[in-house]
Amino acid sequence: MNIDSIKNGIVIDHIEAGKGMEIYNLLKLDTLGCSVAIIKNASSNKMGKKDIIKVDAKIDLDMDILGFVSPSATVDIIRDGVLIEKKKITLPEKLVNVIYCKNPRCISSTEQELPHIFNLTNKESREYRCIYCETKGE
Repeated sequence: MNIDSIKNGIVIDHIEAGKGMEIYNLLKLDTLGCSVAIIKNASSNKMGKKDIIKVDAKIDLDMDILGFVSPSATVDIIRDGVLIEKKKITLPEKLVNVIYCKNPRCISSTEQELPHIFNLTNKESREYRCIYCETKGE
């Protein structure tokens, strides 16, 4: 398989295997007018298998979405064909409008203009809870 290198853009690497499409959808990469490559189940010495996303454009990423879906991911910033920065992703302490409260009685479900805010309550199990009703996020 041959996937060209990118001149100016980003490479999201070390995505947990199988999570690449979820990240693609949550970041709305389908709305971009540039080349986007998704590599699924690539071999990795550290992870066994991993997904990779290459975007051939300078874009801003929502690091909270990346951290929520795959905290092991890294983001490589490429300029003029050269890696200029490598960012490590971490599990975010707070998520805003990334996941939505499933509790039909929660105020965020009845008041449409309220943001859906979840706080990280357990790092080991990657558990988030709604700040309004304490319902576990999924």
